[in-house]
Amino acid sequence: MNLENIVFIGHATFKIVGSKVVYTDPFKIKNQDKSDIILITHSHFDHCSPDDITKLLGDDTTTVCSKDCVEKLKKIVPHVIGLEPYDEANVQGVHIKAVPAYNINKEFHPKSNKWNGYIFTLDGTSYYLPGDTDLIPEMKDIKADIAFFPVGGTYTMDAEEAAEAAKIIGPKVAIPMHYGSIVGSNNDAEKFLKLVGDIGHIIN
Repeated sequence: MNLENIVFIGHATFKIVGSKVVYTDPFKIKNQDKSDIILITHSHFDHCSPDDITKLLGDDTTTVCSKDCVEKLKKIVPHVIGLEPYDEANVQGVHIKAVPAYNINKEFHPKSNKWNGYIFTLDGTSYYLPGDTDLIPEMKDIKADIAFFPVGGTYTMDAEEAAEAAKIIGPKVAIPMHYGSIVGSNNDAEKFLKLVGDIGHIIN
């Protein structure tokens, strides 16, 4: 499994390059680029940032987002698809399923908001983008080859909870995220790697 096609830009932002270019929750994008598909998990400013999204737009860019982002993004993006958990879409040959993402012991991301994580399949490899979430019961139903895990705590899981989530989901590769920008540090990412063992990889 080639991890060289994954670039960690920071926070919850990854660029995944294959037959299509997929960006996740673009935030603090420094350089103009073109994305085929942009995944937006929810409406918080560090996940749904119109200024950053505009740096990634091509003529056919499709943004898949939580439903509360649709009206805002329609003004700037050629194609917008709003999903809530368990909705599915096929976008330019990429299958995308929205899955639940919410807090259990915090109030930042209520389940009632119907915000998203995503499972998407690009070139035969399945990816799990969890969004801002705690360790939730629905994770027992999630399967993916490559999974990203928030490790920064405060607004999401911390490293220990993320490692437990990785154990439940059982990906071939587990990659930490949501650290080093607003919350969390490199220490959180390193702790996560130690806890998950051989499947853990930090992407730079």
